[in-house]
Amino acid sequence: MKRINYIALAALLLLGTSCKKDFLDRSSGSAVTKEVFFNTTEDLAIYTNGLYKQMRAQYNDLYSDNIALSSNDQNAEVRTLLAGTLNPSTVKGWDKDAWAPLRDVNYMLDNVGKVTGDPVVINHYIGVARLLRANFYYNMVKKYGDVPWYAHVMGTTSEDLYKAKDPRTAVVDSLMKDLEFAAANVRPATDNTYITKWTALTLLSRIALHEGTYRKYHKELKLAGSADAFLTRAVSASQEIMDNGGFEITGKTTEDYRNLFSSNNLTGNKEIIFLQKNGRDLGVANNTHTVLDWQWALSAGLADEFLMKDGTTFTSKTDYKKKTLNDLFKDRDPRLAETIMPAGFSNNAAGTPYTTRPDFGGLLQIKFYPRDPALRGGWDLNYTDLPIMRYAEVLLINAEAKAELGTLNQSDIDATINKIRARVQMPALNLANANANPDPYLNSLYDGIDKNKGVLLEIRRERRIELACEGFRFDDLYRWKAGNLLAKAPAGMYIPKLGAIDVTADGVADIVILKKGDDSPVSGIPKDQLEKMPKFYINDGTFYLENGDSGRVMFIDDKTTRPRNFNEEQYYYFPIPIEQTVLNKNLKQPKGWEKYDL
Repeated sequence: MKRINYIALAALLLLGTSCKKDFLDRSSGSAVTKEVFFNTTEDLAIYTNGLYKQMRAQYNDLYSDNIALSSNDQNAEVRTLLAGTLNPSTVKGWDKDAWAPLRDVNYMLDNVGKVTGDPVVINHYIGVARLLRANFYYNMVKKYGDVPWYAHVMGTTSEDLYKAKDPRTAVVDSLMKDLEFAAANVRPATDNTYITKWTALTLLSRIALHEGTYRKYHKELKLAGSADAFLTRAVSASQEIMDNGGFEITGKTTEDYRNLFSSNNLTGNKEIIFLQKNGRDLGVANNTHTVLDWQWALSAGLADEFLMKDGTTFTSKTDYKKKTLNDLFKDRDPRLAETIMPAGFSNNAAGTPYTTRPDFGGLLQIKFYPRDPALRGGWDLNYTDLPIMRYAEVLLINAEAKAELGTLNQSDIDATINKIRARVQMPALNLANANANPDPYLNSLYDGIDKNKGVLLEIRRERRIELACEGFRFDDLYRWKAGNLLAKAPAGMYIPKLGAIDVTADGVADIVILKKGDDSPVSGIPKDQLEKMPKFYINDGTFYLENGDSGRVMFIDDKTTRPRNFNEEQYYYFPIPIEQTVLNKNLKQPKGWEKYDL
């Protein structure tokens, strides 16, 4: 029985033991309860398939420095944090809904002892549940630091509901034990729509890298002495996947890279470790058409880090900030035009170019946009497959962890970074050259690198480029202790002058950018032609140009309304809602927020 057939049933089971539906009437008149349900390995299969919704694909980098502007910025948690208006009275989270995924996992683990069957199969499903618990808890650790560890379902009268937080070290040790169990017991299946041994090892290596680098760069934790142990495990877990998983970087063209994010045939793709399968026949879809020109645009900062096609840096060019949308993609890493919409891009059969808009910055996301109209059906009606985990991330983890440990050599680079670059015909990275000549631009962004600086900067570049819009960037900034980059006002595309502008590279003006009340830059354009072009006004509530009448698009919200700031002593964690600390007097605020303790 395929997982998709289980989802509706399992979702109902996860509503709780009081459910009275009779769709699984194992004995006449009985309710769906743990007494009648957790008996066979098929029961475990049904239940764990309902838990899969806890790990979904990510297809944006919202609220990181990869975003120029989002229409959700006004009330977004990160944006209000940077504006200084987030506090325990205004923050959300830590409520019943936030902890529900843990309850669902623990409910199964509390009852799995009743199940009879092959111990190997039982341990497989226990491993799936423990993997999901580890994933839940590490997301909590990333947000709050110390959190209370619950290994069992708590009743409403349980005293443990009012326990104090457990230290980060204890929680991470516990979740790593969950991951080690999963890696040892979840089966190494080849069906990438299921959680497998390779899923477990990927998550283990991801979390081990995150925790190792977090402890290394966050000296205030005084945990740097244990960082290498996590980095070493990140290396061994990722190496096991590389040696035994049978995965590879697929394809030899830019189109092969594109298809990882916009096609419907990833089930047999050897790069995809874990997949969110979508399809009309399955009745499962996604919302990926919204990445293009709906709520956000990507940042010039992201675009700047893509190399030239010959491997030299874009930011070493004296005029790099003055490249218009029509020129930005010339002789660049091909992945740039698969991430940000290039001039002339069309999403229709007629080939009509899509016209950008500067009020979000103009650098529109096309990565994950369904290119085939047959897979693009509207709101929650897109049928592209979405990678949850892919092999390129594993290679990047392996390279970064080895570089942090000081063990990286050229053969490691060739087996990781250079395999990723080769797919899009980008020049190979040379370890010695990178370390001898660290990129000054990247060096200005990141502090604290004490060895292998040049190659670590290039690995960070490669992560930002290869994994753009896949949900990693914000976490990367936090683990590298580079949250200050979130305080840098983001920019969009370059506008050379006010007036009518060609943004589709066809030699014909497409949009008009003006100052309110001053139409002189378009006085010579016929009225009927002018009326067909969208008009945007600088200094009129949304955006301005950094040099006044020219320059990159900047945003008024960042300049005057809510200037960005990153408090290094406070903002690496988020506060707990005050109502939760009122309910639980033992619950204290995370580091930096102690002044709000009751």
